[in-house]
Amino acid sequence: GSTNVTGDQVKKLDVLSNDLVLNTLKACYSTCVLVSEEDSHAIIVEPERRGKYVVCFDPLDGSSNIDCLASIGSIFAIYRKVSDGEPCEKDALQPGRNIVAAGYALYGSATMMVLGTEYGVNGFMLDPAIGEFILVDLNMKIKNKGNIYSLNEGYAKYFD
Repeated sequence: GSTNVTGDQVKKLDVLSNDLVLNTLKACYSTCVLVSEEDSHAIIVEPERRGKYVVCFDPLDGSSNIDCLASIGSIFAIYRKVSDGEPCEKDALQPGRNIVAAGYALYGSATMMVLGTEYGVNGFMLDPAIGEFILVDLNMKIKNKGNIYSLNEGYAKYFD
């Protein structure tokens, strides 16, 4: 099999997920540049479908873990186009402080999405009966102190 730009083995489900996300983002008429972990170059949306946002994403993060039933999901960050004229790859090369929104979706027995914007972080669950996400966690925060954290302690020796 092939590998993606980060060196991960590409599976058929990665390709299908990537196509689905790309087609959905192009069809919303809000995006102009799409950057996927599965593609080696940014995709410039056709002029007649362009909007003002740049979306960087991994359409199926953790797909290599499917066979061991670990969590899989999608991760994304959204920026505003900053260049004058035609959109280009440089529109995606912005500092994190320019992110308009970012989040992730987790897929499993329930589908959860967490969305962060300048106004806060909110959690949503997909209600399959109506096909919509319902707000379930308003203004999520990390506790100042707790018994458990997840920073991948195995890499602690490399932290600054």
